[in-house]
Amino acid sequence: MDEFGPLEIRPYPGKGWFPKGKPQRRRADYSRTHGVRHLLAAYDLKGDKLYGHNHLRKTSKEFLAFLKVLRRRFHRSERLYIILDNFSPHKTKLVREWAEQNNVELVFTPTYSSWLNRIECHFAPLRHFVLSGSDYPDHAALADAIQSYLRWRNKNAKSQEILRLQKRVKVA
Repeated sequence: MDEFGPLEIRPYPGKGWFPKGKPQRRRADYSRTHGVRHLLAAYDLKGDKLYGHNHLRKTSKEFLAFLKVLRRRFHRSERLYIILDNFSPHKTKLVREWAEQNNVELVFTPTYSSWLNRIECHFAPLRHFVLSGSDYPDHAALADAIQSYLRWRNKNAKSQEILRLQKRVKVA
């Protein structure tokens, strides 16, 4: 499990920005009035599935809500092992108590070793397919695009394009 973001409403450079002829200019992005959002995402190693929720903030409250969603996805008798970085909202007393009561073990990567988390390589394809060359009008459209990508990715996990992008990322 990890956080992806901050996600802003601005034009992201990428493929297709300069078509032949008269290229369409990118809009100015110096006035960002939409704020940012954060994607809380989890990767199921056994099922090879990605799950994610967009949130306004990434505090322990949103983190705990996402953990509860993950807990409902799997049978209560299964022990969940959640691999995390050392971000402070992951270590609050409320989160640790909830994890203990709900058969969830929080496993922290060593400091400066977030690349050991297997979800990291899944953010490169997400960035490529959702953000590259995009200009979403608002956060709702961006969140819809992310959810559409996650559904498509879970059906096409062995896609050559996804595998090629994952190999470019340095992870364990």
